[in-house]
Amino acid sequence: MSAPQEKELTLLLKAWAGGDQKALAQLVPHVQRELHRLASLYMAGERVNHPLQTTALINEAYIRLIEWKNVQWQNRAHFFAVAAQMMRRILVDAARARLGSKRAGSFETTLDEECVFRPEKSPDLVALDDALTRLAELDPRKSKVVELRFFGGLGLEETAAVLQISDRTVLREWNLAKAWLYRELKRD
Repeated sequence: MSAPQEKELTLLLKAWAGGDQKALAQLVPHVQRELHRLASLYMAGERVNHPLQTTALINEAYIRLIEWKNVQWQNRAHFFAVAAQMMRRILVDAARARLGSKRAGSFETTLDEECVFRPEKSPDLVALDDALTRLAELDPRKSKVVELRFFGGLGLEETAAVLQISDRTVLREWNLAKAWLYRELKRD
């Protein structure tokens, strides 16, 4: 997305947050493309017969987003970070419901520099969510970096802007968080 498009999207988000329903109508086509990209990334890591399809995940996240009142969107990155978090919650809730109290399978993954989720075996999204929750208790900023980059699909610069830290700090936190998560997931 180009800088003018990002600025336009940010203005539309702010107008919508201010109650302008026309802004929401203009926002939908832009948002739908990005939500579809995020949902496709999430669903690529899920099993073939997953009860949620990409479109259903997008619709559920969209409904939750438009029903959310009194949100002051900072910018495009903030909006999509929240959308990614909602999608994560929807998938984790579905996984928890499916698994009940028992764990299934093992989880091996690669968190690469492009923030691509590469499951090597059947992913246990619940284990990843649990590990990320533990990381948030130990180091909230590292957890937020993972959430924005891995789940939100944000780049270094966008993550730095959302968290108001330097690109170098994001990269350092990202690398440390990946190592910590890898160790935790291997232990589980």
